[in-house]
Amino acid sequence: MWIITVFEENTYRMFEYTSKSEATIALNTFKQTALLSYTK
Repeated sequence: MWIITVFEENTYRMFEYTSKSEATIALNTFKQTALLSYTK
């Protein structure tokens, strides 16, 4: 599972994706600082 963590002013949001390509496309849409990670 691929996770995108988006950091905002005083909080964060997490989004789950099943494929790396899907997560990478989504990651490019965020304007805020974001982190892409993988977990089993």
